[in-house]
Formats: sequence, C-alpha cells, structure tokens
Amino acid sequence: MAAFTPNSLLLLVLTTLLLVSWSCLASTPPLEGLLLNGNCEMAPNSRNLNKTAIIGKQSLPGWEIKGLVEYISGGPQPGGMFFAVAHGIHAVRLGNEASVSQTLQVKAGLLYALTFGASRTCNQDEVFRVSVPPQSGDISLQTLYSSNGGDTYAWGFRPTSNVTEVIFHNPGIQKDPACGPLLDAVAIKELFPPKPTTANLVKNPGFEEGPHRLINSSNGVLPPKQKDLTSPLPGWIIESLKAVKFIDKKHFNVPFGLAAVELVAGRESAIAQLITTVPGKCYNTTFTVGDSRNACHGSMMVEAFAAKDILKVPFQSQGKGRHKTVSFKFKALSDETRLTFFSSFYHTRVDDLVSLCGPVLDEVEVAPLASC
Repeated sequence: MAAFTPNSLLLLVLTTLLLVSWSCLASTPPLEGLLLNGNCEMAPNSRNLNKTAIIGKQSLPGWEIKGLVEYISGGPQPGGMFFAVAHGIHAVRLGNEASVSQTLQVKAGLLYALTFGASRTCNQDEVFRVSVPPQSGDISLQTLYSSNGGDTYAWGFRPTSNVTEVIFHNPGIQKDPACGPLLDAVAIKELFPPKPTTANLVKNPGFEEGPHRLINSSNGVLPPKQKDLTSPLPGWIIESLKAVKFIDKKHFNVPFGLAAVELVAGRESAIAQLITTVPGKCYNTTFTVGDSRNACHGSMMVEAFAAKDILKVPFQSQGKGRHKTVSFKFKALSDETRLTFFSSFYHTRVDDLVSLCGPVLDEVEVAPLASC
C-alpha cells in the first residue's frame, strides 16, 4: 500500500472539503416562505410596549426597528379608526421616517422576490419604501386594489452578497406623526428566470415563475413598476406605475397552468417583454385573454403591441372564467422587439365597487415565421 506524502494528503483533504461544500450547496433547497416572524404574530414583551408603541430596537422578535413603530391588532381602534389586517391578527404600523429591518442569508447574484401585505391608514399619499441595499423602490399605497385591506405586493431584487438586509421604511412626513402604512406579512422566494426556446421566444410565457403567494391571501399579488432584471415576474417588465396582478389557480380561474396575470388598472397597468428578433423577419404572436371568475363583468379589451403592429382583442366578460386565444403577426425592425400588453378600460367588481379588476393574460408565444 502506497504511503501518503504531505502534498498528496493536503490534496486529498482539499478535494474532500470541496466535495462536501458542493454537496451541501447542491442540497440546499431554494429559499421560500415567511421571514422570521414575518407575519408579526410573535409579539413584543409587554414591558417593551408603551400602549401600542414598541420600545427598544430589538423588541419586535426577528426584526430591528427604528423610529415610531406600533404593534397593532386588526379591527376597531381608539379614536374611531379601523385597521384591516388581512394576513393574520397583528401588524406593525410605521410612523414618519420609521423602519423595520431583518438580515437574511441569500445567494449573491440570484433573483429574489419579497411578498408583503401593506395598506395605508390615514392618508392616500402614503408610500412604502422597500430596500435591499444598494437597491430600493417606492410603492405608492394610494390606489386600493381590494376593500378588505388585503393588498399584497411583490418586489424583486438581486443581492450583491450572501448576507443582506431587507428594510421597510416610511419616508413620508404626515401631519399626524402616528400615521403611516401597515405591514402585516413578509415572505421571500428565490426565483429561477426561465429562458426562451427556439419554438417560443418569450421567457416565462405562462407566468408560472413568480413571487410567493401568502397562504391566507386570496387577492393575488401586485408587482409594482420594475425592470426585467429585478422583476418579481421573471422575464417581464412591469412598465406602468399601477400594478398588474399575479393570480394563481387556487383562488382564480387561470386559462393554463397554475398562474396568470390580471390587468387591473386599464392603460396604467402595462406589462412588456423584450424579445430577441432579426430585423426584417416576421413573427407570429399568440396569447390568451379571459376573465378570472372574480365578478369582473363587462366589455373588456386587451391591446398588444409589437414593432409597428397592434392588435385589439375585445372580450365580453360574464365572470364565468371563459377565455379565448388570438394571434397576430409582426415584422421586426431591430434585433430587439418590445412586446407590450395592457387593458383598454377600467373595471371594478360588480360585488365590490372598490376593488379594481380586469382581463386575464396567459400563455404568450412568439414564434418565427418562414416568410412574411
């Protein structure tokens, strides 16, 4: 039997460590689920509460707080207000310039989406600032998408290191310093951006890859305006200031697969994708429109744009979950073509005149043609 030399022994040890590290990495499941105390149901110790105000930056389990952060229970409040907490019993309210943050273990360079329940309490101009340094984005809470306080948002980011900080901040200055938005659930999901194929140039054509859906949420998830590199709907650009709605088969009628998007804010709710094309070559675009069987009735229309070509698709919704598939051709003008969809009209549910709704978009396909 051959004896080990110091060099061969060192090589063996290094090889073993590399194999163990690779095995651990390969077996690490994708990150998904609520953050630590992400639903705020673990309460601060009673001695760290001054009525509803949390005293001490480490007093809210799982979170670090700065400024006036209140721990509240959903329902009627002193002074006649009512706080709707849709994803549990408790939430936190962020006063002027207040924030809550949590440090996470992630994988640098990968795409993640935060899903969180948020709603305004006092003023229509309340804003939530979401940050994962150096990235940040402001989400306006002016528009109500549901009447029960169940608006759920998604925000995408790519961390620059394996340890990162997630921060929710109220940048507003209100007349009442106690005013501020509610945060009642926070989850995260590691996303896997799909790639186009030779048969379909669209990435994530059926919106199957998307943000985490909170278990007790039936209102869908609202991704705000974000570019494709950080979009919580991989491959897709949320172009407009108003959100589109990411919906799932469990709570909505979805034409194909497990997910789709609902265009809930008319022309202010646009979604797009940049398609790699060949100038002068023709392509056929196919997509499905319908209703999500959520009491959204009426005359709908989805408009699709690619290069210089436009298709307007009328759809008469009776709220029964019907859908239809349509197609149109376009001729590429450059090596990249922007494919855009939006709803022509504004709609609200017939059983809830506050909640915005609209046509469903699903299963988008762009395929090259042999000739124009």
